[in-house]
Amino acid sequence: MKTFRCVCENMLFFDNSVCLRCQKEVGFCPACNNIVALLPQSGGTFQCGNAACGVVLAKCANYVQHNVCNRCVRVEAAATPSSLALCECCALTNTIPDLNVAGNPEKWYRLEAAKRRLFYELDLLGLPYRFAADDPRPKLRFDFKDDMEPIRKLWWVFGNKEQVFTGQANGLITVNIREANDAEREALRVNFGEAHRTLIGHFRHEVAHYYWEILVRNQDEAGCKAVFGDHEKPTYQEAVEAYYKNGPLPNWQERFVSAYATMHPWEDFAESFATYLDMASVLDTAYHNGFLPTLPRYGDFDSMLVQYRALGIGMNEINRSMGLLDLVPEVFVEAVRKKMRYVHKRIAAAAVVCTQETAKLN
Repeated sequence: MKTFRCVCENMLFFDNSVCLRCQKEVGFCPACNNIVALLPQSGGTFQCGNAACGVVLAKCANYVQHNVCNRCVRVEAAATPSSLALCECCALTNTIPDLNVAGNPEKWYRLEAAKRRLFYELDLLGLPYRFAADDPRPKLRFDFKDDMEPIRKLWWVFGNKEQVFTGQANGLITVNIREANDAEREALRVNFGEAHRTLIGHFRHEVAHYYWEILVRNQDEAGCKAVFGDHEKPTYQEAVEAYYKNGPLPNWQERFVSAYATMHPWEDFAESFATYLDMASVLDTAYHNGFLPTLPRYGDFDSMLVQYRALGIGMNEINRSMGLLDLVPEVFVEAVRKKMRYVHKRIAAAAVVCTQETAKLN
């Protein structure tokens, strides 16, 4: 993740909505892809504070009305916007929590903040998600929902009321907003024996299932099976039941990036894909904050992994010195490297196609 500069030269961060030095409002400009000072213009519009850009902007409707976003939309021809519009990121949220329930506005904010970071990563790697209306590929979108009635123990214990399961189906990523409660999420992390459980981690895992649909289904299923195993045998439902009855496979560290990856080849792909997104994000952040001397070579998987492992060792020791969880808990044995290399190749191929499709759309 980059850092940015205000017009007063103060450092700005990706989630900022105000400069703490000059108190100017700031926001994400979709024209130059920077967090910039918003310079007020007439009619409620703003000029991008990046001197090399300077386009006319309006705040996202969720920025103005709910303060859960810090993005802007471009105002063409310097016209005054006739109505508030959602930014490209917020427009993909179909369902938001009930804002009349105490704590839900804060949970929604955390979810949207994590989602914005996800889209930064997708753009960084050139992964497609902008499709023409008549494109048959599933469109990415999000539901942020809560259970109809709180569940005191585990979410898979069924009762009379509707329960929301975090997951992905045909491009729709659903997240139970209880994941935005730090205490509940940490309790679940410990209960499930997970090294990490974070909001951005959920988004990375679920978007991986989406990209299996986009990059693998009917395109390279045979290649994927050769690396991850046959996703048709056993069925997903059979695999889920076996996993929750028997737990992960013994000695899973010898072949899998996580215990959950042992459940089914789809979950193995998703966990490997999410770990790849972890790696790309950490390397990008490390470079832009001075921890790496050169920009990561995103086209060279082996180079990325060497940098990530070396950085992880150092950052893990720093975290341990503070009593925190390891930043990089994974062990990159050969079987895991093979799976992540497959993910890398599918992402690289998709990025080339995405660039060509974007050029056509523009």
